[in-house]
Formats: sequence, structure tokens, C-alpha cells
Amino acid sequence: MRLSFKIPTALLGLAALVTASKVVDLDSKNFDKIIGKDKGALIEFYAPWCGHCKNLAPVYEQLADAFDPSKVIIAKTDADGVGKELGSRFAVKGYPTLKWFPAGSLDSDDYNGGRDLESLVTFVEDKSGVKSNIKPPPPPAAMILDGSNFDKVVDGSKNVLVAFTAPWCGHCKNMKPAYERVATAFANEKDVVVAQVNADDMSNKPIAQRYEIRSFPTIKFFPKGSKEPVAYNEGRSEQQFVDYLNAQCGTQRTSSGLLNDAAGKIKELDELAQKYWAELPSREEIYEKAKEYVSTHSAEVDERLRTAGAYYVRAMERIKAKGDAWVAKEQARLSNLLSSSSLADTKLDEIKVKVNVLSAFVAEKAEEIKKELFEEGQKVMNKAKEEGKAKEEL
Repeated sequence: MRLSFKIPTALLGLAALVTASKVVDLDSKNFDKIIGKDKGALIEFYAPWCGHCKNLAPVYEQLADAFDPSKVIIAKTDADGVGKELGSRFAVKGYPTLKWFPAGSLDSDDYNGGRDLESLVTFVEDKSGVKSNIKPPPPPAAMILDGSNFDKVVDGSKNVLVAFTAPWCGHCKNMKPAYERVATAFANEKDVVVAQVNADDMSNKPIAQRYEIRSFPTIKFFPKGSKEPVAYNEGRSEQQFVDYLNAQCGTQRTSSGLLNDAAGKIKELDELAQKYWAELPSREEIYEKAKEYVSTHSAEVDERLRTAGAYYVRAMERIKAKGDAWVAKEQARLSNLLSSSSLADTKLDEIKVKVNVLSAFVAEKAEEIKKELFEEGQKVMNKAKEEGKAKEEL
């Protein structure tokens, strides 16, 4: 018994809509009727057996969907089949080969960029002047350097980390997300720049040659005070970049962009804060010492440490006015603010420094100091007793 199924016409129509392609198929019969007329065209010369062509196929379909076909043509031809004559005509020697044909011309320009959608869309937009329907990506966090601004940025006034990349480089693409996050993390550091150069762009070749860039990505660090680079030979993970920049630039960032737990901490003031909490020898005396230290050393440190130093003194004043319980309440309040996404990065830095400073005013540390002082006192007393016995024996 034979079973038969009838597919509704509406479903067939829907399937046709789903599978319809905006990529124009070309051969030797229709090529001159379509190309070189009133619209620019990007043409892929492919071979059905070519693995690279198969990988490009879904991206190429997306590219065609991104443009209005009444304004720009995205086309392809089987240069090993029906388009073999076209392949010979335009000297195609490998697959896939992509060529751009301007409106009104059969003289083509080779496409040598990456085979990702972003690179292809940018190329077609630049060549045709037609905007795609793809929402543009947000501007990169890493500063884009080229021949027009490289020497202005890498001038010795700041620490600059530069990634020399190429659009087609797989390793560069893999590194990009981590590198972007690092650039975002250090965006609030005035003396640190995380940058990138498309070293494969012809206009940037002189820069690549100057720094002997022979592979991608090549990463170089230009320290503040020098225009001579240091080769970056560490790993390409986000944390490895962060650790490197902190070590080289004297910064105290985490991969999240917040300051770390050491930011704003001053050893001498930490010790005074712990003694203040322990009330040893007296809070008023320690407070005066802290004020004197801040006044004496403020000119020697950067703005962040000057602000932190002043906060050590301010915290002592608040403890005196409001009592010891103020510290825990203030720590809780500031910690809640740190989790807020509405605050500016500069404000978050300011809050984190305060949290770090307040961590010096803790009972555990004070108890340690009391214990150490008690033990020292016991040693002095024992020594005095021993000296007294020795005198009696004489």
C-alpha cells in the first residue's frame, strides 16, 4: 500500500522564502548583463570542492542579506564549473577569490581582507558608499592607532601597550575579547593606554616595518619616558595582561576594572591606624603623628595616595566623633556602593580606596599589636629581672 502526503502550498511558499538567497549566481551568459552597470558588485569566484569556500558560504549569505540588492550586488560564480570562462577572464588562480567591480566598470579590485562578516561588510560599505542594515558594533575599547596618530600617542608621555594585528589572523581574533576587556579595565588610568594597530593595512606598513613586525599578533610595551618598546612575551589571557600592566605601570587594577585591595594603602599609615584602633599609646598622639606624616609626604606621592592619606586622618576624626562602631557601618555602606552600576568609574575608584583604608582599622590587627607590645614588655621585664639578679650575685 502506497502512502502519499500532500504538502500545503502555503508551506512550500514559506520554505521558499526561508531558503531564498540574495546572492546572485553568475555565469558567462549573464555576467555582462549584470556587472559593470549602475551598481557596484562584490563577486566570489569559488569552487564547489573548496573547503575555504564552504566555510565562507554562510558568511557570504549573511553579507548579501545585509545590503539592499537594489543598491549593491553580492554575487558568486562557480569558477571551476559554469563560471570557468569568467575565472580565466579575470585571472583567478585560487579559491575563493573575491573581486570588487565598481558601478560602470569591469576593472576590478581584489579583496584581501578577512573573511568574517564584519570585515566584508566594512569593505562593501567603503567601496559602494551604501550602508548595511547591520547595527554597527560599539567602538573598540582599545585605542585604534594608525599613521596619523601613532607618534602622537606613543610619545613617551604615557605607558602604552600596542597589539600589532591583522584582520585575517585567527590568533588576533581569539585574543580580541580579552584585549578589549583589558582596555576597558584600564580606561580610568590616565597614564596607561591599551592600543591596537592593523599592521596589515598598507597605510600602516611603515609602522610595522619600523618595529620589525613579522607575525601576528605581535605585542609591544612602550614605557612612560621612552619611545623604545619592550617585547611582550607573556600570555594572552585577560589576567596575564592585567598582571603585566600592573607590574610595569605601578597600577593596581583587577580584571573587572576596579582597584585591587592594595590600592591607596600606605604602610606607615596602616601601622598608625592599627595603633589608633588599639589606643596605643593614645589616640590623640597617634592622630597627630598621622597628620604630620600626611603633611610631610603629600608632595612625594600621586593624587590617589594624597587622597588616601587624607582619608586615614579623616577616619580617625570620625572614629573620635562617632565611636568605634562607625568603622563597620561605613565599611558596609561603601561596600554596597561598590556594587552599584550607576556610579562613574572615578567614583568607584574613590570608594574602593576608602574601603581599603578602613580595613586598617580592624580589631584583629589591633589585638595583634597589643599582643606584640605585651610580649615586648615581658621581654624587657624579664631582662631587667635577670640583670638585677646578676648584680645581686656580684
